[in-house]
Amino acid sequence: MSAFTDQTHVELPITAGAMYPCGNPELVAAASAAGALGVVQPISFAYVHGKSLAEGLARVRDLTDKPIGFNALVEASSKTYEKRMARWIDEAIEAGVRFFVTALGNPRAVCERVHSVGGVVWHDVTEYRFASKAHDEGVDGLIAVNSAAGGHAGVRTLADLHTELAPLKLPMLAAGGLAQPADLLHALDAGYAGIQMGTRFIASKECKVHPEYKRAIVDATARDIVRTKRLSGVDVAIIRPDSWPANDEKPPGEPGRLLSWMLRSPRFKKYARSFLALKSLRDLKRSSLGGLGYKDVYQAGQSVETIDAIESVAEILAPFRAALDKRA
Repeated sequence: MSAFTDQTHVELPITAGAMYPCGNPELVAAASAAGALGVVQPISFAYVHGKSLAEGLARVRDLTDKPIGFNALVEASSKTYEKRMARWIDEAIEAGVRFFVTALGNPRAVCERVHSVGGVVWHDVTEYRFASKAHDEGVDGLIAVNSAAGGHAGVRTLADLHTELAPLKLPMLAAGGLAQPADLLHALDAGYAGIQMGTRFIASKECKVHPEYKRAIVDATARDIVRTKRLSGVDVAIIRPDSWPANDEKPPGEPGRLLSWMLRSPRFKKYARSFLALKSLRDLKRSSLGGLGYKDVYQAGQSVETIDAIESVAEILAPFRAALDKRA
């Protein structure tokens, strides 16, 4: 059907994007069982859902034998983290995973390890300069994150990003603002090999986040999606909290003067981002599992505009299959 389905051996050209803290084993398994590709986020397994990667993968395999993917955040931070991620990658390979999604750093080491066992690596990108570097390091495809995405969103539209990245001649998945079968067909017509959905799968029965988070997605519109630097030092798309001012005043919780200066400094930005990221691990866990008291950090994209029900993953994906069958 596409370069993506050829490489992954899945039925639908769709991934359930890896999400911290929303990616529990049951959600990953449900996406793959329904014909898409569920992608494991190992930090979610370990830190939020109380399972080691091995335990989480075993739980997924109890529920489905369909292909799954693995998300490797390869941003250089500490030697301890880098060793842990390398170990997780080896565990995933030993468990039979052959599709890897890298993000936030240099994917070369992951490409070398995964290619050695016949697997493939796709890389999250938001613009050409990152995509070009990933291309040169040997990735097999790109996940093109556009301006409508949740979490770490890009700045280009779906169409503009494809045009910008097309010269690299790598297959691409569109990511951002996609929740309906018509969105998939539009992305395929625009030249993408498929789509990645995240927000849509948070509002699913299998996703183990607080019901208030799911309800916030159903109730929100695209106008409710705003961006904050409080989570990682770079813009992250979230649902506008009630605590945010209606005017142009700085929202509560945004980096102060010192942190803002550090985030702009080539020398210190790594330390500032690490500090914010460690704090956000806690805040995101509390918000997704604890509900309203921490709703300032409900990550979501502009696809909330078309999400009006909390359904099972199979119910979500059935119309996509029907649309593809009709198109064929």
